[in-house]
Amino acid sequence: MALTKPRIIELLLITTVPPMVVAANGWPGSWLVLTTMFGGALAAGGANAINMVIDRDIDRLMPRTQGRPLVTGLLTPGEALRFALGLEVAAFAVLAVAANLLAATLAIAATTFYVFVYSLWLKRTTSHNIVIGGIAGCMPVLVGWAAVTNSLSWAPLVMFAIIFAWTPPHSWALASKYVDDYRAASVPMLPVVVTMAVAADQMLWWTGLLVAFSLVLAPVADLGWIYIGTALALGGGFLYMCQRLRRTPTQAMSMRVFVYSITYVTVLFASMALDVVVRNGV
Repeated sequence: MALTKPRIIELLLITTVPPMVVAANGWPGSWLVLTTMFGGALAAGGANAINMVIDRDIDRLMPRTQGRPLVTGLLTPGEALRFALGLEVAAFAVLAVAANLLAATLAIAATTFYVFVYSLWLKRTTSHNIVIGGIAGCMPVLVGWAAVTNSLSWAPLVMFAIIFAWTPPHSWALASKYVDDYRAASVPMLPVVVTMAVAADQMLWWTGLLVAFSLVLAPVADLGWIYIGTALALGGGFLYMCQRLRRTPTQAMSMRVFVYSITYVTVLFASMALDVVVRNGV
């Protein structure tokens, strides 16, 4: 369980189910939802376990990660890697059988990108690591949509863009709490290499882009006023929080932005599904 990083998986699944509801224009069926979530959880868990194998050297240097099983010696890298690859095989099989080949391929593509592009290349080389590497975290919306329709269209791509723009302010807000850890491990997260004020400027810019994408989704996905009103209210709140962080660039304020960002993505995606359910009387 520790290898799979369950808290991260939970957040990924939040962005899987609402796109399924929008794609189906109603409830897509409990069996399909459960199996898609299960397959997605397996794929994400496998990716996280591989990440722990790759990062075991820097995990020893950061106090918040020194209790991980590969650092303590509870598991060997070989054991963890075999477990991770087993999860990926199981994920592909579950999604291919219960949903379709496109959904299964997208899930494995997310793992491949996370491992080879983010973990092995970007994470330790550039302050834009989470910007590009965050693409892997955007993939669940595509997996959910593909599981229902066996295709992709503009609507899931805009949802993808929403998560893409949401990831930098969310991740940098949290990174501000662990600046000393990242610095000790020579991981160039943005708050490590620039001042908190500069990071806050970047977070505000990305949040503006996020709000724009969230509003574009309404006509593209044919969503109504429940979603539009929620997107406007949440977006205004997110911009306000980032503006406050610019005026008061402290770790405490940054963590408030982080907490709000989780609420934002959870409620925004829930409102997509609610909008469809209410308008269609499902």
